[in-house]
Amino acid sequence: MSCEPLTLVGEGVRGLTPYQPGKPIEALERELGLTHIIKLASNESPLGPSPRAGAMAMMELDELARYPDGSGTDLRAALADVHAVAGECLTFGNGSNDILELVARLFVSPEHEVVFSEHAFAVYPLVTHAIGARAVEVPAQDWGHDLSAMAGAITPRTRLVFLANPNNPTGTWNNAEALERFLAAVPEQVIVVIDQAYAEFVEQPDYPDCIGWLGRHSNVIVTRTFSKAHGLAGLRVGYGVSSAEIAELLNRVRQPFNVNSLALAAAAASLEDDDHLSRSVEVNRTGMGQLRDGFDAMAIEYIPSVGNFLCFAVPGDAADVYSALLQEGIIVRPVANYGLPRHLRVTVGLEDENARFLDALKKVLARP
Repeated sequence: MSCEPLTLVGEGVRGLTPYQPGKPIEALERELGLTHIIKLASNESPLGPSPRAGAMAMMELDELARYPDGSGTDLRAALADVHAVAGECLTFGNGSNDILELVARLFVSPEHEVVFSEHAFAVYPLVTHAIGARAVEVPAQDWGHDLSAMAGAITPRTRLVFLANPNNPTGTWNNAEALERFLAAVPEQVIVVIDQAYAEFVEQPDYPDCIGWLGRHSNVIVTRTFSKAHGLAGLRVGYGVSSAEIAELLNRVRQPFNVNSLALAAAAASLEDDDHLSRSVEVNRTGMGQLRDGFDAMAIEYIPSVGNFLCFAVPGDAADVYSALLQEGIIVRPVANYGLPRHLRVTVGLEDENARFLDALKKVLARP
């Protein structure tokens, strides 16, 4: 008699569905036989990585038989310099997602609760349920984090709070004053992860660089990534910044060699190319304006965003609009699984990509 594997896993895992990434270009080519496809689904950089990063990654190809530097020595030194922190305060991950899971595995057990916002990043409930902990989803306010309500949701069982700033998929954000007020209300035994994957794109003067707060808030972990503004999504490298004590604990549960050699080299080189990062931010600023103007002209509602994407509402069935855009060779992201069934999310692309998306959307919405 065979055993049903589902009966062998925890209750939290039984209720999970696998994370659904954005549709790959190659899949759409196979399915519809299209060419000249534009993918604006996964918040990737339209400029790609710095040429320096690409060159350094190529240099590592001759050493693929060797394990990577498990300590990330060069990248650690570069990031310590950029953020003015001790190298012992850094933890590296296979993308910042890896850090989110490490934090949950380290601090959370089935008897605990994890607090996060409605419409927040899908990985937060995923890692919570995988551990068997109780997920506490706090209703959003104006599509974003209601920090007062999140503070009020903390109980003696709460061990971890996930807080995205800016938030994905809505692009909303909280300013420094609101975040400081929230952290002051959080008990010191509750770990707060401030996920700043899109921080480089934010240009509001009262947006906080929370890495500078770690000296005052020893229970805070800030996560960052090279997947977005640095254009290294395919190499998967992210990091957490925390107290040295928390980083040492995270490194106890971190898998050996979890960041590959190409990623380590490319990330360190990317930090040296300020001009490329500035161009990425400028392209995003211009493209965001182009998309907003296009939506305004079509009277399409959208959620104001400080990231590199816009979440917009469509009349009728968003799934139908998504499918129709695929037929036009445009891949955007459905976000019904984030509690946004009327919305789609589009990544800011290059000028011609944004224009083609807007033309396709106008065409699709004009159909009877």
